[in-house]
Amino acid sequence: MKYYPHHSLCPTPPMGWNSWDCYGASVKEDVVRKNAEYMAKNLKQYGWEYVVVDIQWFEPEAKNFVYNQNAHLCYDEYSRLIPAENRFPSAKDGAGFRPLGDFIHSLGLKFGIHILRGIAKECVKKNMPIKGTDKRALDIADLETVCEWNPDMYGVNPNAEGAAEYYNSLFEMYASWGVDFVKVDDIARPYHPGEVELIRGAIDKSGREMVLSLSPGAAALSAAEHLGQNANMWRMTDDFWDTWRQLYDMFERCRNWQNLRAVGSWPDCDMLPLGKICICDGGRDTNFTRDEQKTLMALWCIFRTPLMFGGDMTINDEWTEDLMTNEDLLEVLKKSSDNREFYRDERGAIVWYAKAEEENTIYIAQFNTADKDMIISTPLSLLGAEKAKAKELFTKEKYEFDEHIYSLVPTHGVKIYKIKTE
Repeated sequence: MKYYPHHSLCPTPPMGWNSWDCYGASVKEDVVRKNAEYMAKNLKQYGWEYVVVDIQWFEPEAKNFVYNQNAHLCYDEYSRLIPAENRFPSAKDGAGFRPLGDFIHSLGLKFGIHILRGIAKECVKKNMPIKGTDKRALDIADLETVCEWNPDMYGVNPNAEGAAEYYNSLFEMYASWGVDFVKVDDIARPYHPGEVELIRGAIDKSGREMVLSLSPGAAALSAAEHLGQNANMWRMTDDFWDTWRQLYDMFERCRNWQNLRAVGSWPDCDMLPLGKICICDGGRDTNFTRDEQKTLMALWCIFRTPLMFGGDMTINDEWTEDLMTNEDLLEVLKKSSDNREFYRDERGAIVWYAKAEEENTIYIAQFNTADKDMIISTPLSLLGAEKAKAKELFTKEKYEFDEHIYSLVPTHGVKIYKIKTE
């Protein structure tokens, strides 16, 4: 894949927190601030830096994961959605997200928001003005491309006069709020290349650098070059939740995308539903076993995909925080190369490979996707070596291997090694 100027914004996969897995559509300002404070205190030093407010921040009555039909939304005189003040009090008097963005920046972190492709149906019904043009909402709305799963929006006709001005006005406003990261939804599946290009152009015109993330998935493999030309990350999957079936399916998705990326443009496995999630529905612990959590973190890191934590970080237990701050594992995410599936066998063993920065040093991750414990033995001859010294990245135990990298791997678990070959 070619390199484009916006790729310089994230030379390593972005790492951060997103409010969706724990608060759905109902996230409020106090929660965002508390999670930002936690990140700054406990995680920033490890590379975690983005704090992202997910969907429906513009709806006063959002309660959980359910989208309200015919909901009243908050918007300005130019058809642009703005924060609901009852949920984000600092947005009063037309301040928008600027005060919240300033607070997050004061912690040394970066601020992100979620938006939906298109223009609000409410604004189209009222045929409201579009900033920078004499066109109005009805002139640019594409009434045939309605979001299938959220009732709030019409698409925008990218060829309509006023469409570019509308997106330019949105990102002009986001730039004034200090936004560093924008997750655009209802745009990657089905793919809307015209609106993607308008958004890319609007970011470039805004004068502010913003990482662009596209959702939901699965994005089409055939669109890979266009995705990289315009975005920094794009979803390979629909919403990822804490089920083994979805985690198992991710191995194939990663294999399919492993050669369709460049530094700064990252196929996205979606969020990490770990720790305490679904707070808006009463709250629960992740359904993943501890071995499955290790598999999740190891696959995301050795594939090199963004890490967006989904739980409420302020109530993390020691286990979860240890997963998030494993420096050996995060080194794989940040510094490895040539990341790829090495081989798999009929038993359910899947082995991934990556090069480390040091000479004659690699990473090998042995995944057990079967429903019982398994011995996985990777011949060193496949790596052009006879002997190796290794460190397992979760246990920190050190080994010397002769002819084979030999592990007893628990069901749905992983052994991931940093290996110096001889």
